[in-house]
Amino acid sequence: MNTTTETIKTITLAIDGMSCGHCVQAVTKALSAVPGLKVHSVVVGSAVIEASDSLATSKAVAALDEAGYPAKTLGVDAATAASVPTKSGGGCCGGAMNAMPGGVGVVKASGGCCG
Repeated sequence: MNTTTETIKTITLAIDGMSCGHCVQAVTKALSAVPGLKVHSVVVGSAVIEASDSLATSKAVAALDEAGYPAKTLGVDAATAASVPTKSGGGCCGGAMNAMPGGVGVVKASGGCCG
């Protein structure tokens, strides 16, 4: 009898370029399209996923990169997601709401959904 044991791992991804709810939706959509992957949570700057194998994890990182959100794996501990710093720039907003140097309360728009 031939049986295979599938090991499901919980992986935390650090994701650059996220700055708003639209980014969270775009990342969730990109990850949900990857076979062999279950999305646990996505917040600005990170995601916690379950992957059936390392190929699924690699495909998740590639899908995020293609969507404009460079990502890297942090490890298999879901608690790590809470310690991932929020990053801005890139993604859909391109860090759209950045204060201009020398201006008090002046905001520059750089396009994207928030600009």
